[in-house]
Amino acid sequence: MAKVEGAPAFTLNQLAAFVAVADAGTIAGAAEELHISASAVSASLSELERALRAQLVHRLRAKGIRLTPTGELLLPRARLLLHQASELEADARGTEAGVTGVVRVGCPPWFAPTVLPGLMAGFAERHPDARLDVSEATQDQLVAALAAGTLDLAIMYDLDLAPTWQRATFAHLRPMVVLPADHRLATDDDGGLDLADLADDPMVLLDAAPSANHAYDCCRRAGFAPKVAYRARTYETARSFVGRGLGWTLLVSRAIAPVSYEGRPLARREIATPALDEVGVCVAWHPDALLTRAARTFIAHVLRHGGELLSGLHPQES
Repeated sequence: MAKVEGAPAFTLNQLAAFVAVADAGTIAGAAEELHISASAVSASLSELERALRAQLVHRLRAKGIRLTPTGELLLPRARLLLHQASELEADARGTEAGVTGVVRVGCPPWFAPTVLPGLMAGFAERHPDARLDVSEATQDQLVAALAAGTLDLAIMYDLDLAPTWQRATFAHLRPMVVLPADHRLATDDDGGLDLADLADDPMVLLDAAPSANHAYDCCRRAGFAPKVAYRARTYETARSFVGRGLGWTLLVSRAIAPVSYEGRPLARREIATPALDEVGVCVAWHPDALLTRAARTFIAHVLRHGGELLSGLHPQES
């Protein structure tokens, strides 16, 4: 059969052999990964080099292979082509085979026990052949995991996130003050408080990125620096400290129950002054990530149902 005009002279199998050799570091290791013979891998690699008219690897006797500068340059593009081919096949089979594969999703601890279960259950019901592998971590840890490629997606606040990162926002939350139930400002008489009225009160700081910087910024906009008496690394610990009367805190996330983890009553107050921006809640991914069809489907699922689940928490803490 004559070569179609514009079609490459190499095959996807040859590209797969090249990527496998680069990953394994040896032809034998690539053969084991691909479940074919070492001679077949070597032949595919040689055929690819002939088709491209370039040497991609140095074959080192008894030491495996080393990529040439050309090989280093072409490896990311070879991975991209293989990914796009795999996604083309998955999309073509979509109506017949459905969504399959594992999506590695990260989320902060405040999100995991509240909204995430509903998202997981709904996704599993609609796509039983796909699976979510969930990790809980602070936002700075989630960003690092996305950058390292150990997570595909992460649910997080749209705070301190570089503009180059990809994201899809599905909800907006307003910062709130949480107080002990017997605090002088606990009663919601006027619908909102002046944050500056807490300038002289001890504060419990949620000392986890990006919450700490956001809390400091909110206080700065109110004209004061908070008197941080205690620091907590988790959302529930901060609320428990407040429940014990150790101070007030500023949080963005919501809780279902109007009590701390210990069962102590809390009061939640809107902030009337200063006028603070709402904080976006988004699903984010690395700008260079090659998202699978399953990952793209989960993003669409979060956009469709995440905001509804968040609004259904009814966080009545006052």
